[in-house]
Amino acid sequence: MTHPNADREALTADLERARQDFHRLLAGTREDEWGKRSDGTRWTNEELLFHMVFGYMIVQKLVFLMRVFGRLPTWVGRKYAQALNTATGPFDVINFYGSRVAARVYNRNRMGAKLDRVIASLQRTLQRENAADLARGMHYPDRWDPYFRDYLTLSDVYRYPGRHYDHHRKQLTIASARQS
Repeated sequence: MTHPNADREALTADLERARQDFHRLLAGTREDEWGKRSDGTRWTNEELLFHMVFGYMIVQKLVFLMRVFGRLPTWVGRKYAQALNTATGPFDVINFYGSRVAARVYNRNRMGAKLDRVIASLQRTLQRENAADLARGMHYPDRWDPYFRDYLTLSDVYRYPGRHYDHHRKQLTIASARQS
C-alpha cells in the first residue's frame, strides 16, 4: 500500500501538472480553433476545455459526498449509486448541454482563473486529509463516467479529474494539444 504522504504528494503534483498544461493549452489555442469541433464529442474545443475544468469542479462536490456517504452503512451508498445509475440518460443530457452553456460563462477568458481557484481549493483540502480519510470509500454511479468504478476511495476521487482531463485532452483539435 502506498504511504499516505506519498499518495498525497503524487495527487498534489497531478493537480498542478494539469493546471500548468491547461494554461499552455489556453495560451496556444488559435482564434480559429476555439469553435472547431473536438474529436469524438459533439463539443467545440472551447466547450470541451470547459468540460475538462468541470471535472475538477465536480470533485469538490464528490469530496463532500464522500464525507457524508463514506461514514454511512455501505448499503446506503450502494443504493444511492444504483439510483443515480438509473438516471444515466438524463445525466448525459445535462452533462452535455450544461458544459455547452457553461462554456459561455466560463469561456476562454475566464476558465483558466476558474481552474486555478478550484485546484487551489482541492490542494488545500487534500493537505488536510489524513490516512483514514484517503482510504475511506463509497459506491459511485459507475455508468456516469468511464473513470468511475462501483467503489472509489477518497484517493481515487482526487485521482479522477486528472484521468478525466487526460482522456478529453486527446479529443481536442487544437494544434498545440497535438504537439505536446
